[in-house]
Amino acid sequence: MSPDGVAPRLLFDGDCGFCTKSVAWLDRRGLLGYPAVPWQSVPADELPVPEERLTTEVVLDRPGGVLGGADALAATVRASESRLRIAGTLVALPGVRALARAVYRVIARNRYRMPGAAAACAVTRPK
Repeated sequence: MSPDGVAPRLLFDGDCGFCTKSVAWLDRRGLLGYPAVPWQSVPADELPVPEERLTTEVVLDRPGGVLGGADALAATVRASESRLRIAGTLVALPGVRALARAVYRVIARNRYRMPGAAAACAVTRPK
């Protein structure tokens, strides 16, 4: 439990089909080291970051603070019991971390174009 009494959890956009399918994919492979919760199901006063951030990246709410995006996913995978958790450790390496963050940002910006996406996936549509 974190100091505020909240157990570690991965918050994701439950209105985004791509995000929901991605979390389900990780879960089927045993790569979720923490419970994944749609941020929309959490009372507003219990959200660790502003809603605006939660519409642009996954957030790992845990003791010691929050992690976002690729860092949140890497920490969640590292905490899993899967043999593939080594992938989360590799993403934490300096050069790999920078690449993972860049790839995450590109995917997050374009998630409305990804398989399983819905209108809710678009944070801002390109002009």
